[in-house]
Amino acid sequence: MSAGLRWGVLGAGGIARQFAEDLRSDGLGLQAVGSRTREGAERFSTQLGGIASVYGSYQALVEAPEVDVVYVATPHPLHAEHALLALRAGKHVLVEKPFALNAAQARAVVAEARARGLVVLEAMWTRFLPHMVRLRELVADGALGEVMTLVADHSQQLSADPAHRIQDPALGGGALLDLGIYPVSFAWDLFGAPLTIDSRSVPTATGVDRQTAVVLTYPGGAQAVLHTALDLAGRNDAVVLGTDARVEIAPTWYAPSTLRVVRPDGTVLEEFDGRGPGRGMQYQARELERLVREGHQESPVLPPGESIAVMETLDEVRRQIGLAYPGE
Repeated sequence: MSAGLRWGVLGAGGIARQFAEDLRSDGLGLQAVGSRTREGAERFSTQLGGIASVYGSYQALVEAPEVDVVYVATPHPLHAEHALLALRAGKHVLVEKPFALNAAQARAVVAEARARGLVVLEAMWTRFLPHMVRLRELVADGALGEVMTLVADHSQQLSADPAHRIQDPALGGGALLDLGIYPVSFAWDLFGAPLTIDSRSVPTATGVDRQTAVVLTYPGGAQAVLHTALDLAGRNDAVVLGTDARVEIAPTWYAPSTLRVVRPDGTVLEEFDGRGPGRGMQYQARELERLVREGHQESPVLPPGESIAVMETLDEVRRQIGLAYPGE
């Protein structure tokens, strides 16, 4: 059920287009797009078959009276700046992951939203997908016994062009913030705050991380074993191991997928299919609309404080592997 919100998309790149397509196909109110130039915004509108309001600047978009909520889809280093721009204009905000470039920026965004009584939600779309909802239910019900291990990978073969954003330190490039944030956020969802963080990495020629491995440990002995790479096509599956059963999430685990619950002897207890229409980005939009409709500021699935904590973990990983971005 929609809250009747009118969405404005800030940014006109590929991720913005995918979100807008899912928003519209789900019957939610795609109202406006804003880009750095009028031409870019008009091109985006044309690709979507027409959008009612088209703006040639981000400022104009956030100030538009017909926009209730802004989806921030600009490059990583601009997430905090543009989230603050929208919040200060009185708009609720869904900000693309990573929530910010670092934890300090994330804290500033959350503080602004709380001070203004507005909803801010990180667009970590995986958290809201049906198969991840089912996984949390299984864990809460004790179906897996004591959950002890997460093994998750997010590896893709992306552009090797030094000018591409994934290779560019000035744009927050590297595997970690673009891809590795998914397994790190998964570990936070499953286990909460880690006791220890141990990271190893190999850089690209441009100085961002090419592939990074992270081991997180927790009180009681649980572990999360996480991997990410930007130039290797991985299986991108994940497994959660408990004392009574395991959950296997089929590739691609961070997108709409299937899971099965398997006993130690190999008996399959449950198979769940969480695939559906579109890319699956509509679920996070539905959650933001639910928060507004019901008068809540924070989602229990991904509260802003946890988005800050995930950024703190990523900051520590970057400290350990020596990855810093210009201007930090």
